[in-house]
Amino acid sequence: MPYSRVLVHYIWSTKNRAPIINNDLKPLLIQHIKENSIKKQIFIDTINCVSDHIHLIVSLGTEQTIAKIAMLIKGESSFWVNKQKIIKQKFEWQEEYIALSINYSAVDNVRKYIANQEVHHKKKLFPDEYDEFIKLFNFEKDSAKAVGISDIESTT
Repeated sequence: MPYSRVLVHYIWSTKNRAPIINNDLKPLLIQHIKENSIKKQIFIDTINCVSDHIHLIVSLGTEQTIAKIAMLIKGESSFWVNKQKIIKQKFEWQEEYIALSINYSAVDNVRKYIANQEVHHKKKLFPDEYDEFIKLFNFEKDSAKAVGISDIESTT
């Protein structure tokens, strides 16, 4: 049996960064993503969202890929929100996302960062922070590069 511990910090926004994750939707969305992920054998370590985006820490299984996990969570959760008609407008996630590897020694810092999103975004708006992530980790808009997250401690 292979042993694997690959932690990935995912970040993605609602379509056009629309602030549609309201106080009614947030707990239902988080709970549904958790429950659905268990069914799909996706291990979510940490999850939190604010009005226009979501953060997750996922521990990848030996046969899972970053892209497949994002596709499964994003696609199913948006389908579910729309089917339940929890909000009046159509719910969609932005196509792009950020996925960062997490050094196991830094995971507690990333967990705290994710848990404190509401407070954090009172100081810094998500679009500004997203652009900082793109620059900090040397992502190019057309093709992502594999990078680590150890430098995130200085930005949170």
